[in-house]
Amino acid sequence: MQARGGQSASILCVIPARGGSKGVPRKNLLDVGGKPLIVWTIEQALATPGLDVLVSTDDEEIAEVARAAGARVPWLRPDELAQDTTPTEPVVRHAIEQVTAERGRPGVVMLLQATSPVRHDDTLARALAEFTDAGVDSMVGVVEQPPFIWQAGAPPTAAYDVAARPRRQDLTDETRRYRETGSLYLTRTEVYEQHNNRLGGRIGLFVMTEDEGIDIDTEFDVALAVARIRHLRGDECSAHVPRV
Repeated sequence: MQARGGQSASILCVIPARGGSKGVPRKNLLDVGGKPLIVWTIEQALATPGLDVLVSTDDEEIAEVARAAGARVPWLRPDELAQDTTPTEPVVRHAIEQVTAERGRPGVVMLLQATSPVRHDDTLARALAEFTDAGVDSMVGVVEQPPFIWQAGAPPTAAYDVAARPRRQDLTDETRRYRETGSLYLTRTEVYEQHNNRLGGRIGLFVMTEDEGIDIDTEFDVALAVARIRHLRGDECSAHVPRV
């Protein structure tokens, strides 16, 4: 990847993994398809050339699992950045600051959420290539969303013309809607520094496949992720869905 001005840019890959979780307790360590949930994302990142793969966690057990999987965990995240209400951006900025002091300022940050374990083999490399080719400042992973969205209210409102109900096959690039997956973001470091946001400047969309939109928040999500991972590995017949 080239930085602005033609100089090479390092790419810091940050995987946040807090020890606490309300929906599925200790879900970052949950057995999903035969390995801890966080390990899927670590392995995907390590298989992508050019990434400095770092896990930001407040939890020593998660840190041990991450290190064993090959990720760097040079420090534990401070408690004030590991609360239920802590946004992701301060966590990433803390990682940027620590890495800058340790080995120099990264030019680009890839943010991967461990709760989205389904990614195809070429997804991360494809995202890096599209980010470079598009020349954007930030990029967000999305999946196509059906247009039939409603918002509660009095009365409820639709995001489409109910008098001219569209057909999915008639949608164009200009009328398609996309849902943010939460799985993957690419951001120039200055966007975090200037806007304290993972998205800013010129924003690009990175379109992912439908199954890559799975985000683990419930037991059903776990079952869905396991089934899809088994299918992608070609052994769905032996799928075992863990109880959580």
